Amino acid sequence: MLPEFETYLRSHSDLTETDMQRITGCATLRHVHRNERLLQEGQICRHKIFILKGLLRTFGTSTDGNEHILHFAPELNWTLDAESYDRQIPARFTIAAIENSDVLLWGKTDFDFLLTDIPALKALAQKLISTTIYSSRQRLLTTLSGSPQEKYEDFFRSFPDLVPRLPLHMIASYLGMSLKTLTRIRHGQLHR
Repeated sequence: MLPEFETYLRSHSDLTETDMQRITGCATLRHVHRNERLLQEGQICRHKIFILKGLLRTFGTSTDGNEHILHFAPELNWTLDAESYDRQIPARFTIAAIENSDVLLWGKTDFDFLLTDIPALKALAQKLISTTIYSSRQRLLTTLSGSPQEKYEDFFRSFPDLVPRLPLHMIASYLGMSLKTLTRIRHGQLHR
């Protein structure tokens, strides 16, 4: 079985053992190498992704080639391109591994059936959607109104375990600032 995933489900839902077995039974376990892409911009997102081990990022690329990171997904988190998945349209974003990662994948048809058939899974999914909306709104407010220093401090407070795992250029991309600005902020913190 998948002990990390089952522990996650037990702590976040009221699923029965039978339901957990059905959910894991529909999943495909996949090892993803560092920098490997699970979804490429322009493809249709056909899977829900749960990260057992490792770290993924969701990003878009502007016409000038700059990467803009929208989301980091460490172990014991879900990720996907929601619009592409829900509407079955080409993705506007790419999902790639930052570290070697182990993920579980569910095809849309299978997962939709599980949601219909297992009310506790549907309740968990709705809770996750709400949490994502709340955190996205907070991030948007910080991005629009915060100074570079405030953005970095908020990131550090929100994701202290990710900071040592991420290259500075990815943190800068996520925060919408230049690497030079982020380096200056971090240097200033070290000399306080």
